[in-house]
Amino acid sequence: MKMQEFLQFLTQQLTHWRRQYKGLRRKGKLMRSPKSKSDRKELLATFLKNVILFLSKSNDKSTRRKQERALQSKAKSVTTKSSIYSVCLDWVHEHRSLGILAIAVLSLTGVIGQKLYNQTQLQLGHPAPQTITAPYTAKIEDQKKTEAERKAVSGSSLQVLMLDARMNEQINENLQQLLDDGNEIRAVAGAFPFFDSVVLPISTQRYLRSCNDSEWQALLLAVENSKNQQKKGTGQTASSRSSSIAASNQERQPRTTPQKTEPVDFSQSTDFTQAVAELESYRVTTSEKNLSLLIAQISQTRKRYTEATTKLLQLETVTPEAVYEESFLLDLSDVEWEKTQMGIHQSAERILTQGIPQGLPKNILQDAVSLQLQSFVPESAEPLAKNLLLAVLKPNLQKDEEETRENAQKAAAGVPPVMVKVRHGEVIVKRGEQITAWDLEVLEHYHLVRREVKWRGLLKLGGVIAIAIGIFVWVERHVDYELRQRDRLLVLLLTLSVPGLVTMGLPYTTWSALGLLLGSFYGPTLGLTVIGLLLPILAVTLDMSKAALLAGAGGAILGSYIAQRLRSREELALLGVAIALTQGGIYLVVKILIGQAFGSTWYLVLREAGFFALSGLGWSVVALGLSPYLEKVFDLVTPIRLAELANPNRPLLKRLATETPGTFQHTLFVATLAEAAAKELGCNVELVRAGTLYHDIGKMHDPLGFIENQMGGPNKHDTEIKDPWKSAEIIKKHVTEGLVMARKHLLPTAIQAFIPEHQGTMVIAYFHHQAQQMAQSDPSLTVDDADFRYDGPIPQSRETGIVMLADSCEAALRSLQASSSGKRVGEKRSLKDVSTEQALTMLNNILRAKWQDNQLVDSGLKREEMSQIAQIFVDVWQQFHHKRIAYPKLKASNTVRNS
Repeated sequence: MKMQEFLQFLTQQLTHWRRQYKGLRRKGKLMRSPKSKSDRKELLATFLKNVILFLSKSNDKSTRRKQERALQSKAKSVTTKSSIYSVCLDWVHEHRSLGILAIAVLSLTGVIGQKLYNQTQLQLGHPAPQTITAPYTAKIEDQKKTEAERKAVSGSSLQVLMLDARMNEQINENLQQLLDDGNEIRAVAGAFPFFDSVVLPISTQRYLRSCNDSEWQALLLAVENSKNQQKKGTGQTASSRSSSIAASNQERQPRTTPQKTEPVDFSQSTDFTQAVAELESYRVTTSEKNLSLLIAQISQTRKRYTEATTKLLQLETVTPEAVYEESFLLDLSDVEWEKTQMGIHQSAERILTQGIPQGLPKNILQDAVSLQLQSFVPESAEPLAKNLLLAVLKPNLQKDEEETRENAQKAAAGVPPVMVKVRHGEVIVKRGEQITAWDLEVLEHYHLVRREVKWRGLLKLGGVIAIAIGIFVWVERHVDYELRQRDRLLVLLLTLSVPGLVTMGLPYTTWSALGLLLGSFYGPTLGLTVIGLLLPILAVTLDMSKAALLAGAGGAILGSYIAQRLRSREELALLGVAIALTQGGIYLVVKILIGQAFGSTWYLVLREAGFFALSGLGWSVVALGLSPYLEKVFDLVTPIRLAELANPNRPLLKRLATETPGTFQHTLFVATLAEAAAKELGCNVELVRAGTLYHDIGKMHDPLGFIENQMGGPNKHDTEIKDPWKSAEIIKKHVTEGLVMARKHLLPTAIQAFIPEHQGTMVIAYFHHQAQQMAQSDPSLTVDDADFRYDGPIPQSRETGIVMLADSCEAALRSLQASSSGKRVGEKRSLKDVSTEQALTMLNNILRAKWQDNQLVDSGLKREEMSQIAQIFVDVWQQFHHKRIAYPKLKASNTVRNS
């Protein structure tokens, strides 16, 4: 039984000792001051003393001695182990920054300097330190000759051509334009043949339409003379008629001309004679009237033909190549022209489908056109169709880079490697000779290159990285955001992702995710610092495209600079799109500047720019998906997460509003005061808002224990408890219970800090005063200030310090408003003036008391800021409790009647 009591007592003492140890460690009194050793010895001595006192109550002396010796030995071992353990823990805790620094230098050097691990001691172009011979006979591939043969085969492989759809479309448009011009000219000339070809052959109609005016006049005269002679009844032969026509033509020559011209005898022209005969025959077979109508029709056709000829000449002067000729275009009948157009289209389609390569000789193209036209157009229209096609046809085949490269690669892959036989004992390289590429291949085959780690290069790289980390630490200490060790670890992991993927052979690395996450978590200054330090190191040490490096860094800079300004996931998603466009645009601009975006490889550059844009968008999506998890794992608060935590629909806040409505109203007013002060002092407003909303959640453990939730009902501290010590314990418990709730709901540490720090180590003055009064009346009671003082810690940041001041001033402002509301409106001084002076005086006294109580020494707030904060609180209070219009009082009778 005694052993059971002893073990129970021992357990209680160990629990009490552990609590004291944690308290001393939290207050910084363990292993951090000259008194730390004495505090630890005092703690252990108290524990051993209590154990010995318990054992002294035992009646069995021998048993007691055995237990004392056992306890002493255990105490010594526990003391030794706990001392060593605490010393080790404290040393690690104090030097954890150096550990993170060492890990950062080693990991970054290891990843970025991976090419320095397996370097050869024998290098190309260096003299050999000794003569090296082949240890055994082997066939070794001569990579240089193999590459040369494969390159030759690849260069001689046939090019793959592809049709240029745009060029085909342009050729068809030009061809159709020429045909439309021809149709327009033929429409001016009119239909052809213009008369029945059975009565008047097409050849005669073509002659009558196109002969010159003098010939046409001679023809009319011949027809007229033939008519007159038939009337006289004189029979003349055709030759005599021709002679008479010539004579009459001579008589018709103008007599006013001073020069004598030789008469033109058209009777020698077969077309002329044939036309006269055809017209005479038509007159004989029909009538004189029909002949007159036909002659009139011919005259009209001749006029239209002349207009068409003029338009044709104008067209030939405008177009660079005259493809139409009078004898070809206007001499074709309408049927022949329709067939010609259709045949031209069919021939062009066939030729373009077969393709016209660059540099094709002109005579070959002419022969191909002639061959195609023979099957599709009338024989008389072949010259015209040929001219049309040759005027518009151009090379429509272009090189298919992708297929050509694949063919070249297949052809090169089919070339067998060039193998060289190296016999046993054959000298590979002599001492002092320069090592050639072939020598290095042979040495590599025999594993004689003597690979080693370039420690000097790694040390240089490590030094550069250490300097970069030193710059980062210097920047960190000069910004408002103070990094924890877990933050430094996250920055290291994110930074390692960029060179890590590059060393794995992936050029589309995590630049965009790095910029987005660093900017969102730690602000633009630290994000830009990391990117600015990483960029030159990677540019010098890694073999990667400078365009790719600049494109990725540009996207990361944009994301890091803007991310923390955004307040929603949707805005971050849009930022990811902007990063993608930035990366693709920078890559394309760099390629244009260095001249690689022109020529036959332009589409490859566009494709790579598209890939970089897609990679920027993809890694941005990955960053957005990982962000909530990283926030919870590394206990981070971002503006977006703080906005989500401040949502009144969160479970804790809904419970707070439902279960403790008075506390919730108090919280809202404190949040309003604290936000206004934080904004004026340049603090984190989002953090202050979210932290204030959760600072009193612990009051839900006993809502009626706090006066704001009693709603005018009886105060349980006066009616039920009537014990200031128990009442103070209830009040203090809202801090511990609040921390339990916050941890249960996984609130960030930055939010949890508002729960204890807004009270600091202040004394619960009301119940402390009650206890002192009770102690005066009852001497057996002693008052320990620790029983009425919060456990702390005091505010460790400007944000929690502002909330402490706002929480302390809120009750005073409410009480001042309640007391001021009873003042009469007709007093000499207005309600607003009196309240403002009273409020400012009262708040200055409260803030002065907090400062003198050393509650704000660790918060970062300055003494001169206290009056500024008091004025801000009063201004906000005035906005809530402004002066209202005094309505005139109504008589009682009127009031009753109106109601």
